[in-house]
Amino acid sequence: MSDDPILFELSAEGVATVRLNRPAARNALNTALALGLLESAQRAVAEGAKLVLLRAAGTVFCAGADLKERQGMSDDQVRARRVKAFAAYNAIERLPMPAIAVVEGPAIGSGCEIAAACDFVVATPAASFRTPEALWGTVGATQRLPRVLGKRLAKDMMFTGRTLSAEEAREAGLVTRVVAPESLETTLADMAATIVKAPASALALAKRCVDEGVERDPRGALATELMAIEESLAAAEWRRTMAGFGR
Repeated sequence: MSDDPILFELSAEGVATVRLNRPAARNALNTALALGLLESAQRAVAEGAKLVLLRAAGTVFCAGADLKERQGMSDDQVRARRVKAFAAYNAIERLPMPAIAVVEGPAIGSGCEIAAACDFVVATPAASFRTPEALWGTVGATQRLPRVLGKRLAKDMMFTGRTLSAEEAREAGLVTRVVAPESLETTLADMAATIVKAPASALALAKRCVDEGVERDPRGALATELMAIEESLAAAEWRRTMAGFGR
């Protein structure tokens, strides 16, 4: 396997697989990995991917920030590295196509951030989620997880080091599906087959409506959907899609 911190592969069907590739370091997030995530998100857009699967090599999805790298950094360097990570999470979150995190092991700190930046998470029973930054004397994972889990559970995790199992994360809304390892690839293939057949523009509009709508009041959310409907009508792709129904 390549020594690159991120592996990128685009299938003929348009499925981009972005894989964290520092298994010896438990896929800890360092500068190279943060930059690789950002570049991979940009590449998925540039190469016309219809779906992004974000996965990891090895048994750990991501063990959090690379503390070994951080030990030799000045405050300014730490700050700059954190900003690079935020840019990577933001790029994943703003992908126009669906992005699915596939978590098959522990996701800690930055790993939770990466997973939460995706549209949803498919996990195996070996997955777990933990955000111990505050207990380590730093700050992190304070924005996305409270929106997904609610602030009380997010604080429980941050203040006590509580680990959510895959099933607990599913019950809390962070994970949408818990899949047995032997069924994982079939499940992902079935999901991908459905997604890549759908009109990419419609998926992008739906994603935008959901993401922007939950941040607005009901009137603003409805305005977002109405604008998306206008874009859909102007593109007229729905007519071509609907024309095939009933045949």
